[in-house]
Amino acid sequence: MSQIPRRIPYGRLMHQAVCGVIRQVLEGVAADGLPGDHHFFITFNTRYVGVEMADWLRDRYPEEMMIVIQNWFDDLMVEPDAFAITLNFGDAPERLRIPFDAILTFVDPSVEFGWRFERTEDSDDPAPDDEPPGNGAKPRDQKLAETKAPGDAEVVSLDRFRRNH
Repeated sequence: MSQIPRRIPYGRLMHQAVCGVIRQVLEGVAADGLPGDHHFFITFNTRYVGVEMADWLRDRYPEEMMIVIQNWFDDLMVEPDAFAITLNFGDAPERLRIPFDAILTFVDPSVEFGWRFERTEDSDDPAPDDEPPGNGAKPRDQKLAETKAPGDAEVVSLDRFRRNH
């Protein structure tokens, strides 16, 4: 008989849903390129387990880094848990591999759409004991903090719906 969780893991479920949206968007771009004026600003935790990047970039961005997927990118590959892309840094192409769980923000300014995750000290949603450490932000340490959709200028914070225990 499986153990019933104490609470519904809303934080983890929202995180998985948002990562699924980002994955689908990037899969479309990998297959067909960027449509119209779409482009993305993606900020990620450079210390997260599974992030692969050149040492000189990690030295320059020891905690977090923002990348822009717009004019020049190559070889975008989307995996179930990460994406890899080659970007140009000062005329030097560099390959990056970024787990979806390492993403802190995803913004498409062409349609005023964005997600931001915030790290929290407490969590609604403890991870299983066998989950590997993430050396920084982990899915269970992040919550959906803000959303912005086309035609919707209001920023909604899910914190206002959170009960204090």
